[in-house]
Amino acid sequence: MIVCIGWGSLIWCPKALPVASMWRSDGPDLPVEFARESGGRRITLVICNDRAAVTVLWAALEVRTLDDARRALALREGIQPKNIRHSIGYWSPVDASEHTEASAIGRWAIDHDIHGVVWTALKPKIGDDYRVPTQEEVIRHLNALTGSDRADAEEYVRLAPRQIVTPYRTAIETELGWIASGFL
Repeated sequence: MIVCIGWGSLIWCPKALPVASMWRSDGPDLPVEFARESGGRRITLVICNDRAAVTVLWAALEVRTLDDARRALALREGIQPKNIRHSIGYWSPVDASEHTEASAIGRWAIDHDIHGVVWTALKPKIGDDYRVPTQEEVIRHLNALTGSDRADAEEYVRLAPRQIVTPYRTAIETELGWIASGFL
């Protein structure tokens, strides 16, 4: 079985990702945080290696090979083929990407009799600066949004799975009142 792990919009908006099962809440523990300014100026969840780990979600994919899974996830995420190597993580018993989280994901996969895993491995960034923004920067950024940008950013935060509890999410809920309403 080849699976995709996720923690953000993949869960409620898979688009053309060939998800073949319900999302399960017992995925690997990964250090994710609201630390990437993405399309529409939303702040989205990404892996931040210096953060506390939370349990993410996973679902089986209807694909034949790990390469098919990588291409499908890249398509869903709008990642160009030339960037798949850097922006899509993967693990199998015989090969894995060089992302630091691959070994922890591999241990989890072996424990669950999973033969291949893919995940989004986009880097944290704020504006054009590829770094983890501070909690204050994230709050200031979200608070300054207006109109549809603000509505989209709020929707992303609210719909992120409830089990993804992070320090930044707690601050966003406290400062902006964007309380989780995600179905998981």
